[in-house]
Amino acid sequence: MLTVDGLEIRQDDFRLTADFTVPTGAIVAVIGPSGAGKSTLLSVISGFFAPVAGQVLWDDRDITKAAPGERPLSIVFQDNNLFPHLTALQNVALGISPSLRLADADKGKVRTALDRVGLQGLEDRKPAALSGGQQSRVTLARVLVRGKPLILLDEPFAALGPALRVEMLDLVAELARAERATVLMVTHNPEDALRIADQTIVVADGVAAAPVPTKELFDNPPDHLRDYLG
Repeated sequence: MLTVDGLEIRQDDFRLTADFTVPTGAIVAVIGPSGAGKSTLLSVISGFFAPVAGQVLWDDRDITKAAPGERPLSIVFQDNNLFPHLTALQNVALGISPSLRLADADKGKVRTALDRVGLQGLEDRKPAALSGGQQSRVTLARVLVRGKPLILLDEPFAALGPALRVEMLDLVAELARAERATVLMVTHNPEDALRIADQTIVVADGVAAAPVPTKELFDNPPDHLRDYLG
């Protein structure tokens, strides 16, 4: 279970407060206007930015001061963070060993992850030889081999076309539920939230609100969300 307890984030004139809990295994969308602090919230949870107050806890363990690599999570950004000089297999293998020195069992784990995301036969291709959707699949395979219980997605599919974005969202939901992983997904698109998110957090006016059921939220949006949705 992820708990954000009395969090206060400040940067220049920007201020965001957050106080919520995300149940284990939930898929939760994070939505709100540009500049509201959605990505900053994920940066604090992942350890790349420090809050001025409050705590981030995983299963009641305080991880607020833990280094990013010590936290029980994987994060996926819009640019996929793939190394252009490495193959798909090598990019996934980085999730196990930065030196790329793998035991046979680890090599099997990497190939299984690539198979699970639909990249059979493409293991030796470099990112430039893969489509945008295939690159996103490589990134998800790397998340799989890391085996972390919390997955943070910072608009990783925003550059994809509508049909491909839906395909990738469905793959995220399938993998997350198979792994019993908890997912926080930043998106600007309400359709993304409605498609796979059990609950949604609205970030607006300096507050990250507690998650509420997604359909209920969009059936009766608060004023600031209605203004954002137009």
